[in-house]
Amino acid sequence: MAGFPADDGDPVDVLRELLGAAGARPLTEPPLWPSDVADDATPVEFSVAFDESGDRAVRILGETIPQNPGHAANIHAAKRFLTHMAQRFDLRLDRFQAVEDLFLTERPQGKFALWFSVILRPGRAPALKVYFNPQVRGEHAAPGLVAEGLRRLGLSDAYETVTEHALLRGAADRFSFFALDLDDGPLSRVKLYVSHDSAESGTVERAAGAVAGVNPLLVREFLTAAGGGTGPYAGRPLISSYSFVEADAGRPGNYSLYLPIRDYVPDDAAARERVLAHFARAGLPAAELDRAIAAVTDRPMAAGVGLIAHVSLRLGRFGTGTTVYLSSEAYAVAAPRTRVGAAASL
Repeated sequence: MAGFPADDGDPVDVLRELLGAAGARPLTEPPLWPSDVADDATPVEFSVAFDESGDRAVRILGETIPQNPGHAANIHAAKRFLTHMAQRFDLRLDRFQAVEDLFLTERPQGKFALWFSVILRPGRAPALKVYFNPQVRGEHAAPGLVAEGLRRLGLSDAYETVTEHALLRGAADRFSFFALDLDDGPLSRVKLYVSHDSAESGTVERAAGAVAGVNPLLVREFLTAAGGGTGPYAGRPLISSYSFVEADAGRPGNYSLYLPIRDYVPDDAAARERVLAHFARAGLPAAELDRAIAAVTDRPMAAGVGLIAHVSLRLGRFGTGTTVYLSSEAYAVAAPRTRVGAAASL
């Protein structure tokens, strides 16, 4: 994999195990399972985190798919993958085990039950994050599941913090992910994600205000550069996330805003230009974005839309930076659009 020594087999081995039976399936055959990880049902998405400190990380979001997939079978396959990774890399599973009965039901609702993010840095063992679906028992149950999950993890005060800043518009704001870092470091995080339907910049500026020291105007500048305006964003929703650690249970250390840029551009050439506009403001090198894109595809950027799926802004004391999310487009390339679900000022 790009950026890793040729003799480092961990990234490829982990990716192979993460994908399960789907990874060995020829691309000439249809997907085993309609995974929601990517728009074309590919159960994997790549991303590159560009920290303002100069650090970089490659991340792989994936869903483990067994040979005979189904809601319950997918959960069992994912847990087998997790058990093996924990044994191989000495991962911490106590927090996962504390909440798994809340989120892993035999009859899950929604588009997924358990996803993984593998974080790769040269010279280090892979790190792992798990994503649960708060909607897994139905939309009505999500607030209670999140509140109980936080209570079990010693973070009861976090629930009120998030609801006071990010869940202010009734059904238009909803919990979308509940995630855990699987390590025992002092900054091992519990992350909460909130989706904001048809949100304007003011909605996510208020959400960012939950994190001490964060300037909400940076959120507006990010949306103006990468999104093309202040909203409303009426296509795929903007998503806020908060990072909590046990040592400071009620106060998030970081806020991130995720922009599903593919819904707000006609093609990936436009998406690239938008991301580069943000990179210029943030002092990030354009060449590194192009290197990441070239590692995934050689198709012309104007020939499709969705390769650059998301771009996110990360703010707070745990580190500031930008992450760009790239679809493998293994099964399909979405055609360019003549019209987009644009923000108001586009």
